[in-house]
Amino acid sequence: MDLIRHLECFVAVAEESHFGRAAVRLRMAQPPLSQRIQRLERELEVRLFDRTSRQVALTKAGTLLLPEARALLVRAASLHAAARRIRDGESGLLRAALPPDIASTTVAALVGAFRESCATVELELHELSTGEQLARFAARELDVGLVQHPCDVTGLELGPVLRRDLGVLLPRGVRASGQSEVALAALSGHELVLFPRAGSPALYDEVLRTCARGGYTPTAVRHGRGDSFVHGLVLSASAVAFTPRDTKGDATDSGLVWRPLAGNPLAWRHSVAWPQGHGDAAVHAFADAAAHALQSTADARPDAPARPTHLRPAAEYWL
Repeated sequence: MDLIRHLECFVAVAEESHFGRAAVRLRMAQPPLSQRIQRLERELEVRLFDRTSRQVALTKAGTLLLPEARALLVRAASLHAAARRIRDGESGLLRAALPPDIASTTVAALVGAFRESCATVELELHELSTGEQLARFAARELDVGLVQHPCDVTGLELGPVLRRDLGVLLPRGVRASGQSEVALAALSGHELVLFPRAGSPALYDEVLRTCARGGYTPTAVRHGRGDSFVHGLVLSASAVAFTPRDTKGDATDSGLVWRPLAGNPLAWRHSVAWPQGHGDAAVHAFADAAAHALQSTADARPDAPARPTHLRPAAEYWL
């Protein structure tokens, strides 16, 4: 028996005190309505109505059960509404990720904008490298993330690609630190502090190739992710590190200087990614919030191609 539908019939007859009017309200014929009331009475083992040829009146049992029936209908409607919000991505849990180099101001702007547009969605935000995000996508443990290109986007859909030009952090007092902008070749003789290759191997290799083309071959490559650790390595080893302007943080207060790179040869290129066919409302809200936050707080700008019109194998999409 469809209990919810039978309770709707019970409530309608109770409120209309007339089978004919209740049938019109429920958009059904009167005989099936009478049959449903009788079946509900058999199921509950109580008589709900006293019937005469002229009127229908609630019995004592019907009077006592009517508030319970109304409450169950309200709960059922609430359940259906919650299921609809979850289905449409307007509620539930969104598992999201950002790469480690995103500044705190950008994270705050992104989370604030997302919560404003999806107040009923719980955002579970992780700090993950692109490689870690791709692994979680493959394991179905991540709903959406901000990846860095180049990377393998097989099976993923992408938002617009945004570019953040890189500058260089140097110890205060080294020769290149006195220049208003620094050519890659001027970094010769310095070690380089770079993120671990496992986090984004294609990007790691691209950075070193670009450095070599620009006349800079590091005397050694050291690896670090956290700002404090990277700054310490730069200072202790007279090394350099590439970073966007928005993430230089308090480096300039710790014996370091940040300078733009001449010609902007290096950039982080980001886009929001999610599994193909799973771009619900919450995913798109996160993508919009991330794009707005990057452009408003991190000086990111659109980079071609703006948005792939179809998915392509990774070999064709080394952004």
